Amino acid sequence: MEMDSIRATLATHYPLIASLPPTLLAEVIHGARPTVIPAGTVLFDEASPCRAFPMVLKGTIRVVKVAPTGRELELYQVGPGESCIMSIGCILGSNSYSARGIADGDVTLMLLAYPLFNRLMEQHAPFRNYVISLFSARLVELMELVEQVAFRKLDQRLASLLIEKGPLIYTTHQGLASELGSVREIVSRLLASFARRGLVSLGREKIEVVDTFSLEKIAKGEV
Repeated sequence: MEMDSIRATLATHYPLIASLPPTLLAEVIHGARPTVIPAGTVLFDEASPCRAFPMVLKGTIRVVKVAPTGRELELYQVGPGESCIMSIGCILGSNSYSARGIADGDVTLMLLAYPLFNRLMEQHAPFRNYVISLFSARLVELMELVEQVAFRKLDQRLASLLIEKGPLIYTTHQGLASELGSVREIVSRLLASFARRGLVSLGREKIEVVDTFSLEKIAKGEV
């Protein structure tokens, strides 16, 4: 990808980075050429050092917390123009990762190297404010997840997720369980219960929301 093309892509997804002074932008582009990461690749893992800030141009990275049993809790996803709070926190705190990042399908990204990221944070106030705003937005999402896991029942959270993704959802029961931080068997039982009540229709790796109104009542804890 040529420099003008990279600059245009950055302008679409990371406009502030694309508007860096020419010398700094040239340094970013020279040191962070777009790379295609195959689906399923573990981009970072718990206890591994953070050497760069990922800028996603295409595709999605799933960031999950993995229990010793192998059970996953999806913390958030990183798409084009979005931030990885784990990477920011590790770089700023000089710490290792405390979660795992997995390419959910093929992912195209640029990696802003640790030394350049720190230099931009120190020397370029707009970049520093931009990173802090990304960090803050992601932190709010994580706090919402903590609230859901701690205070809402699984059937409520599943109903909310189905409404959010519906009306036609192409996924597996395991995929939903990972997003909810639960296990497939429990999610499958809840889905079967929803299906018996006529709220959803289940197919092979496909779920159709049939009764949104009733699911909303479950999500609100009204039934």
